[in-house]
Amino acid sequence: MAPQESGVVAPGGGGNKPHAVVVAYPLQGHIIPVAHLALRLAARGFAVTFVSTEAVHDQTARAMGVDDPDGYDVFAAARASVASGGEGEEELDVAYELVSDGLPVGFDRSLHHDDFMGALLHALPAHVEELLRRVVVDPAATFLVADTFFVWPATLATRLGVAYVSFWTEPALIFNLYYHMDLLTHNGHFRCNEPRKDTITYIPGVPSIEPTELMSYLQETDTTSVVHRIIFKAFDEARRADYVLCNTVEELEPSTIAALRAEKPFYAVGPVLPAGFARSAVATSMWAESDCSRWLDAQPPGSVLYISFGSYAHVTRRELHEIAAGVLASGARFLWVLRPDVVSSDDPDPLPEGFAAAAAGRGVVVPWCCQVEVLSHAAVGGFLTHCGWNSILESVWAGVPMLCFPLLTDQITNRRLVAREWRAGVSIGDRGAVHAAEVRARVEGVMGGEEGVKLREQVRKLRATLEAAVAPGGSSRSSFDEFVDVLKRRCGGGQ
Repeated sequence: MAPQESGVVAPGGGGNKPHAVVVAYPLQGHIIPVAHLALRLAARGFAVTFVSTEAVHDQTARAMGVDDPDGYDVFAAARASVASGGEGEEELDVAYELVSDGLPVGFDRSLHHDDFMGALLHALPAHVEELLRRVVVDPAATFLVADTFFVWPATLATRLGVAYVSFWTEPALIFNLYYHMDLLTHNGHFRCNEPRKDTITYIPGVPSIEPTELMSYLQETDTTSVVHRIIFKAFDEARRADYVLCNTVEELEPSTIAALRAEKPFYAVGPVLPAGFARSAVATSMWAESDCSRWLDAQPPGSVLYISFGSYAHVTRRELHEIAAGVLASGARFLWVLRPDVVSSDDPDPLPEGFAAAAAGRGVVVPWCCQVEVLSHAAVGGFLTHCGWNSILESVWAGVPMLCFPLLTDQITNRRLVAREWRAGVSIGDRGAVHAAEVRARVEGVMGGEEGVKLREQVRKLRATLEAAVAPGGSSRSSFDEFVDVLKRRCGGGQ
């Protein structure tokens, strides 16, 4: 794609804007919130340069059915419309730029995960620096918004003389645990051959947490993997961030957020969702979305179990077969999103033999969908989820209780929040320990039992909390307002 002019001029004149350079981490779950954060910033009067990778752009364009990905701009529709809650009626000032992640566009990043992570660790930073040197016209008027998991933001921000805003797309609890890896190490719960198994009670803002509730990477004894190297470097960089924006809500994690605010300026601005909780005006999906509305319209209210394991982590064939057997045995209607590489790119048809015939008439399987539209449909009464943070926020916003089967990374700790702290969902098992009988019992309980009634009531309360947070005067709205004011004063154009 041809490079675009950033449209930024030095502050001091009447029409000048402070400039936000927003860099998206090249994974689906990170792209969605950062794209909508970029729209929010543009709606509040910032000139935004949104940076994605060539591979993500190509996959997104193809998912949209675009014949010529090179000429496609994912922000075209959003730019022409006024963002919800925006100021004024002018077109959003969003430029769109691409960088290479160091691998060929057609490379299978799902199948070759470690090669992909290695490229993000070693190759991407130089490409980002080259682009930043072109688009940062006036460092004093510019700030960098980059995903916390990048390994270069503070270093490059210092080199270029711009402020660094670390954008954390997961709960504050996860940030806090990574931020205090040194305490976990010092106390023998991490980075040792035989980690302690007793309750962890020494993390600021976290009264207690079990070692089995830590993120998967903090439970592993081999910490030499490429992902561990990324995590360690990313949080070295995060400690040097000027500000942290977090896609969470203060009322959901008050003690954790209070502890983090004692460390540095920390703004809880979530949930960062598409305007109106509808199909996004900006193209963010990396897979073609099936239209499930006609099938859902034909189902009774609250009768459908929605199943999705997200965009990134994999399940084993055995886990998939146990879950499939449990869902079938429950008798529940279901809509199952099964992306083609959920087991492996080499195994495109992993469901049990005869599953489709057994499910005929009460279940459908699609490769991908618009999740916010499905969750907000009246027919959906439960969500069997991998506990990705976007999925949790969307499920709560839609008032749908969850059945939790975390796969990787933050999802294990997210389940603790959903099932233990908020009581908005239940567990159906763990990796390598999920059984059809338990899946069946949990599905029956959530979809038709007393358990489901209690969960729905709790989810309704959580939804009210989210709605209040983003309303005028709410915690997330006020936090974002404060952040905007601080950055406008720092980068000029404060009005």
